[in-house]
Amino acid sequence: MVQNNNIINDTNEDKLNSIQHSEQEEIERSTRRKQRMLEMRRRKKQQEMIRRLFMPCIVVLAVCIVFAGIGIGRLVKIHKKHKAQKTLQYAILNMAGCHADNAAADNIAAIVEKIETLAVQTLGGKNNKPPLKATATDTTAALNAEIESANGVFIDVEAQLILGQRDAGARISPASMTKILTILVAAENITNPDDTFEITQQIADYSFVNGCSNAGFEVGEKVTVRDLFYGTVLPSGADAALGLAIYTSGSQEEFVNLMNAKIDELGLSKTSHFTNCVGIYDENHYSTVYDIAVMLKAACDNSFCREVLSAHKYRTLTTEKHPEGIDLSNLFLRRIEDKDTNGEMLCAKTGYVDQSGSCAASLARGNDGREYICVTAHAGSSWQCIYDHVAICQQFLAS
Repeated sequence: MVQNNNIINDTNEDKLNSIQHSEQEEIERSTRRKQRMLEMRRRKKQQEMIRRLFMPCIVVLAVCIVFAGIGIGRLVKIHKKHKAQKTLQYAILNMAGCHADNAAADNIAAIVEKIETLAVQTLGGKNNKPPLKATATDTTAALNAEIESANGVFIDVEAQLILGQRDAGARISPASMTKILTILVAAENITNPDDTFEITQQIADYSFVNGCSNAGFEVGEKVTVRDLFYGTVLPSGADAALGLAIYTSGSQEEFVNLMNAKIDELGLSKTSHFTNCVGIYDENHYSTVYDIAVMLKAACDNSFCREVLSAHKYRTLTTEKHPEGIDLSNLFLRRIEDKDTNGEMLCAKTGYVDQSGSCAASLARGNDGREYICVTAHAGSSWQCIYDHVAICQQFLAS
């Protein structure tokens, strides 16, 4: 009898354990179901949020693609030489479901062409923006008598209108304003700004013999091409400018050929010619303040050059020669930033040789949101050159 009771007790205990195990499994299953439900709800909520945020953007993008596609048919015919562009145009055209001969293309072609020019090639190529061709009209004024610079021009960039001038077409020595063209030509022919270049004794000797200002690089120092760009503009370094020229073309002479080819491309070959990339005086190294304005506009149309020309301060990367780098400054931008120009000074490059005195080229944004270029030459000092730019801005820009 006792044995039977033990068997019954064991059986009951097994059943109890089985029930408890089943209940535990049910609890675990229930917990997993709840977790899955919570996860599903979280994902659903996330998907709903994504739809709310991105669907309007997708609709706007689709509309833009449709309108772009309509006009791209005309652009394809105009830009057959640009294979990469043509491929992109056809891709968008197909996405938009448009045809190249769509009758609406003529109505929006001008808008599409303007949008296309916003895509700026930073390094290793040229953009499609046309060169500045500003003209004088009956409303063009003479510069105020208080402005000392013998040559000057002030241009409304968007309107391509000369608002004010003084002997803007007279031949001048461009001095270090030359370096505006130097960095533009280099940017259009260089693809890797993080590559390195070693400063040579030839560069140091050339700079010393001609009494040039320098960024401070030393013979044997390996510096990045990017640092050469900033060293060319901010301290107006001849060592940096020569480094860019030699890195780009192998010699300054070959680089100067590229500079003059660029001048011809900008339509300035009748009034400008360069013999060096630094700005050293030479009878055959000449330009006009108007031509320099055209060069500055072209440089500012290149996003990389614009970044360099707009920098107030910059520190080069560390090297064995300069473990902490070199601190560079654009003194024109730093000195004019607290002056009342009825706007904001965005970019600038200065210059000086005895034959043209202190000179400068600047790009400003007026309080009206428009961009203006000012170029002056033959001021008595670097500070007077700054005061002249301030006075010209005050003369032509509304407060």
